[in-house]
Amino acid sequence: MYVADSRASTPAGAVDAPASAAGAVRSHPGRRRAAVAPTVLALGTVSLITDVSSEMVTAVLPLYLVAGLGLSPLGFGLLDGVYNGFSALVRLAGGHLADRGRGGHKWVAGLGYGVSALCKPLLLLAHGLTPIGLVLAADRTGKGLRTAPRDALISLSSTPENRGRAFGVHRAMDTAGALLGPLAAFWILRATVDGYDAVFTVSFCVAAVGVLVLVLFVPNGRTAADTRPEADAHPETAPRPTLRAALALLRHRSLRRITVCALLLGLATVSDSFVYLLLQRRLGVPDRWFALLPLGTATAFLLLAVPLGRLADRWGRWRIFLAGHGALLAAYALLLTSWHGTALPYAVLLLHGTFYAATDGVLMAAASNDVPPELRSSGLALVQTGQATARFVCSLAFGAAWTLWGDRTALTASTVALAACAAFSFTLRPRAKGTAPA
Repeated sequence: MYVADSRASTPAGAVDAPASAAGAVRSHPGRRRAAVAPTVLALGTVSLITDVSSEMVTAVLPLYLVAGLGLSPLGFGLLDGVYNGFSALVRLAGGHLADRGRGGHKWVAGLGYGVSALCKPLLLLAHGLTPIGLVLAADRTGKGLRTAPRDALISLSSTPENRGRAFGVHRAMDTAGALLGPLAAFWILRATVDGYDAVFTVSFCVAAVGVLVLVLFVPNGRTAADTRPEADAHPETAPRPTLRAALALLRHRSLRRITVCALLLGLATVSDSFVYLLLQRRLGVPDRWFALLPLGTATAFLLLAVPLGRLADRWGRWRIFLAGHGALLAAYALLLTSWHGTALPYAVLLLHGTFYAATDGVLMAAASNDVPPELRSSGLALVQTGQATARFVCSLAFGAAWTLWGDRTALTASTVALAACAAFSFTLRPRAKGTAPA
């Protein structure tokens, strides 16, 4: 419901030398290097198909739970927090398992995709708060298992100079699926009598196709790791992929600051579902059109992910990351105004999509520079875990505040908190060259 560099022999956080960049992706004389690696495109295709499946469910789930099952905002906030934050409990485990052996990145990611796919038909059988919560928790377990290994594969198959672009291309393809998913859900709801059951069934079929594409077309970890620099040439200096070694990465000042900032900003990031529910209340959107609201966010994300990724590579990833939160702050401010014009939803959703385009892949690109290849999944999982845990807390707090004091008071508190966290993050921003222009 929330639409989120390789190491040489230099210390983590330092900018990679040109020789390292040259070694990261072996080039051949006279042959033009591809803008992004084939691994990125293959993973982007998997994410596109999987997001069609997941966003079909995400688009109808808020309305299904609140209007269909009659859950209160507090109950929905609890489920939404589970949906978005439960993966934090398994991200470190998924990252650690992926780092343990060669080829592990692909198969741990495949396990995560498979678990999430199997959860889709279970929604047909769950009708109460507890069973739905268990199904969503299992679905997010799959999400937690696959995210860090997938991002590690993207990072390891890219050079430091084009890592922002690589993540931008992947996120753009991922978001294309997020754009198609709500459209598919909308047409299924219009064309069928038992619309929600049909959505969950078709979602499972699409997710199964995504798993099949991963198995057949995504290279294993060894293939992607062949692009790594001289870590293989000096195996005695490579850190062992243990949980202790992963946690020790936080001793590096730059990665620690990135993790803390991601956590703080996540504490004030309201769930997408709440944003759409607020828009529906403000504008009186009919239930049958609710599933189309995420399309605005997805469209902006799709159009801006690659340009902002390239801009982050040139201007500095942390600048773009903080600017993205500025866009989110502007979206909250618009929702708090008394303006009811027809342009309001377009402006809010444009800013919402800009936020994701400027933060999701850019954060991973920034963190990758401070994590050695042998611990790439575990290191990225550290950042993702802090962010996911914070968003879990935010969903619970926002749902409780909405129930007790109303939606406007809850959003006002979140807006103030986001402004404060963004200002603090600006002062805490990483100063190492790893997050400066590559």
